Amino acid sequence: MTAAGVVWIAGTRLSDATDIFAVHFGLGEALGGLLFLAIATNLPEIAITSSAALRQNIEIATGNILGGIAIQTVVLVVLDVFGVRGRLPLTYRAASLDLVLEGVLLMAILTVAVMGTQLPSSLIIGRVEPAALLITVLWLVGIWLIGKARTGLPWHQEGNAPRGQKEPRGVARAKKRHDAQNKGVSITRTAIVFVASAIVTLVAGVVLEMSGGDIAGRVGIDGVLFGSTFLAAATALPEVSTGIASVKLGDYKLAVSDIFGGNAFLPVLFLLASLLSGQAALPQAQSTDIYLTGLGSLLTAIYLYGLIFRPSRRILRMGIDSLLVLILYAIGIAGLIAVTYR
Repeated sequence: MTAAGVVWIAGTRLSDATDIFAVHFGLGEALGGLLFLAIATNLPEIAITSSAALRQNIEIATGNILGGIAIQTVVLVVLDVFGVRGRLPLTYRAASLDLVLEGVLLMAILTVAVMGTQLPSSLIIGRVEPAALLITVLWLVGIWLIGKARTGLPWHQEGNAPRGQKEPRGVARAKKRHDAQNKGVSITRTAIVFVASAIVTLVAGVVLEMSGGDIAGRVGIDGVLFGSTFLAAATALPEVSTGIASVKLGDYKLAVSDIFGGNAFLPVLFLLASLLSGQAALPQAQSTDIYLTGLGSLLTAIYLYGLIFRPSRRILRMGIDSLLVLILYAIGIAGLIAVTYR
């Protein structure tokens, strides 16, 4: 519990510092900037994957990566309920073609991940498994194309839906930088906070991974199930905090993009896992991992439909798509338990 709390607090400060850096140095939509933002905001997952891979505990690493995608998608439900004000739901306000492209990229990466689980574990060259390398290349090309899409699309109103977000995308980051300047917070101090938060987040992530198996054993939960649910939920806490902050500042697109972008980056960690462990991680995926990959893809597809059709009705303080995602995730977890203990 302590490690999870540390990940939440340090991870949130790390994310805030990253946003200030993005504005100060003009990282924005450039490929280098997107790479920096993806790595910085996913340090808890990087720490857990690295620790598990070095300890040859590939099952925990795989469960955390693929389980994290499904649970981080549910974070959008939390943002819809507790962050969005007014009568219109999150996807109605955030709707844009570049977000749809991000969701499509995520689904393509998940498809390759499933295909990679069917390859022989002996298929590894120089500590690199082909599927993980393909995922990394696909992610790099995808974010480059998304970066180009954000600077201009040959569509009416550049792919932005009418009556959506009023202020330009990234306004939350700009406001954080403006508030920091008003409070006299220098970029040097921000850098110190960033480095300190990064170190604390990495250490807490390692502690989470090392204690996860012991906790799972004590409460009688399968280690893979624990990694894909409780452990993944702990590492998603910073996204909840920063996402709600972005939504309350009116930057709905940034909040959705952070979730889709973070989810698309997670499978890239399979390359890190194979490099550190010397094993092909994806072929060792359990049936529960493949199940969770399908669940994550399904939940993403629902939000893609929401971004395109933009349902304006809210039920129980959330959009219809968020309600459907919440219901399907609950059913999915029940199915996950059945798959684990069959």
